[in-house]
Amino acid sequence: MTSTTARVSADPEGGPGPSQRATIGGSFDARHNGLNLLRLVLAVGVIGWHSFPLTGSTLGWRPASQLLGNVFVDGFFAISGFLIVRSWISRPHLWPFLKARFLRLLPGLWVCLAVTAFVIAPVAAAVSGAHVSVGGMAHYVVVNAGVKVREWGIDGTPSAVPYPGVWDGSLWTLIWELYCYLGVAALGVAGALRYPRQTVTALFVGSLAAAAAVDAHVVHNGYVVQGARFALMFSAGALVLVWQDRVRLTRALLALAAGVLVAATLLPDYRLLAAPALAYLAIGTGTLLRAPRWNLRHDLSYGTYVYAFPAQQLLATLGLAALPVPVFAVASVVATAPLAAASWFGVERQALRLKGTRRMAAPAAAAPVAAAPAAVEATPAA
Repeated sequence: MTSTTARVSADPEGGPGPSQRATIGGSFDARHNGLNLLRLVLAVGVIGWHSFPLTGSTLGWRPASQLLGNVFVDGFFAISGFLIVRSWISRPHLWPFLKARFLRLLPGLWVCLAVTAFVIAPVAAAVSGAHVSVGGMAHYVVVNAGVKVREWGIDGTPSAVPYPGVWDGSLWTLIWELYCYLGVAALGVAGALRYPRQTVTALFVGSLAAAAAVDAHVVHNGYVVQGARFALMFSAGALVLVWQDRVRLTRALLALAAGVLVAATLLPDYRLLAAPALAYLAIGTGTLLRAPRWNLRHDLSYGTYVYAFPAQQLLATLGLAALPVPVFAVASVVATAPLAAASWFGVERQALRLKGTRRMAAPAAAAPVAAAPAAVEATPAA
């Protein structure tokens, strides 16, 4: 079987011919694409969405709420599915694969937990007249270092904010990202990804059936509910990958996918109709953004994701939650940007150098998130 990541050369220059360029497989360039930019846009979108609950505001119209509350993280999982499965198919070796994933995920998370606990939380406590202990700060870092969030606040803080008791409500999907990584590794080791089209298509169909069962209220377990969501979006991105030589890429089809996505928000769960459309829209858009001005060399999306929520909580403690939501969102982006840059240049990029191999131009990062629904244990519902 021809590799799903291979390009077919058909023109005199040795590059893809016109028919190949009309597909995602013929158009995607691992070193020249806009996926880093697109992920940063998705991360900023999460900041905008979180600005509603963190200022005590709501967005009443359900289609808009469903779209803004879900599409950013879902788009991120779709891109991740495309890139992570591509990574395994390109280099099907367990240790390098896991090493790359852990280096991308863990160092940035650990430093963020420490900065939140030992810098942001004490400053906010001093402003609000609260108290945080060294033991409480250390406990927050240690119990959350294993990716799954087990402690949301520190000694009852943040308290003087519209959304109390949660320092970083965005971190809850990191464990689902990790589960997706481990799932790909397990399938790879088992040999299932030697037949990528059959395996990924079957996984997508199974995830779609699980999501439909959740939507029909046949399944109520919180882990199954969230697992079906993330598996569906991750496998939708992988589906675009394994069928990339058959999936045509045109601006008209991208516009059609956007229309399907918007129309699907009228359904109780837009993903049942629009998961492939969102994956196609995200990956196709990133693929077409090949011009150098769209190719971000520095990936600030993960830092934006992990630091935005605590930065927003600090702003809320300082009284900025009284601002209109759009103004608070802009202030949040401004406050988060230097933290994200410090995370990339000081932590993430340094960790990636330990991989020992050249990094693809668009490495997969952990997904930025919307806040978790209350169905999952004590996860905050933002």
